[in-house]
Amino acid sequence: MEEYGGGDLLSEAMGSGACVVVVEDCVEAPAAFVLHLLLKRALAGGGAAAFLSLAQPFSHYDRVLRKMGCNLSLHRKSERLHFFELQAFPGGAREGAIADSFVRLYSEIQRVVEGNRAGENASQFTVIIDDVSLLEVAARGSVNDVLDFLHYCVTLTSEMNCSLVILIHEDIYAGEENMGLLLHLRYIADLVIKAAPLSTGLAADVHGQLSVVNKGMLSEQRPKAQKVWNFHFKVKENGADFFYPGSRH
Repeated sequence: MEEYGGGDLLSEAMGSGACVVVVEDCVEAPAAFVLHLLLKRALAGGGAAAFLSLAQPFSHYDRVLRKMGCNLSLHRKSERLHFFELQAFPGGAREGAIADSFVRLYSEIQRVVEGNRAGENASQFTVIIDDVSLLEVAARGSVNDVLDFLHYCVTLTSEMNCSLVILIHEDIYAGEENMGLLLHLRYIADLVIKAAPLSTGLAADVHGQLSVVNKGMLSEQRPKAQKVWNFHFKVKENGADFFYPGSRH
């Protein structure tokens, strides 16, 4: 059993250098805890982040991350964290103006990324979206507008040397006619982290299983490099435990 930190299974599976990370979950195995861990990791060591929240207000993340030893209020005050509260996005925009709302949102993200890059203490920057399923709802079902927005965000990863983390609820896109957005995200991702319930059912000390597909490693010609990881997790108030099946006794 290893706790999330410098040498845990999730960090090992993720490796380094992934520009686009897609986190998939479902009702039976929510993966918000993965975003919390990745946000804490992004801010560690002087890093910076833009967090696009359509799911919860700032107070929710501040409370959760504080229990994990990360003070978001201080990071926000020091402008290491740029928090976008988007529960009301895109406001009263008419249907034809939704695309304009996405353009303005992207411009704001681009501005903070460029500001971080131009600063005296330039650091690694991470953009986190919680979550793209609600972004589609905000766009009134316009998948094309969402895809255009995500495309521009992906360009930041190459042009500005930053990372993009996206949460999507896989079970919403279970039907073939609704899988376009999910399949596109899997295509553009360097790394896919999927949370799922245990195949054996509920357990008191195990909350689910994580599958991590590191496509960067898949492209490397290293025969001994592990490319697909599968392990269990237990969410705790101050983080999470990751462990291989059968290793907790």
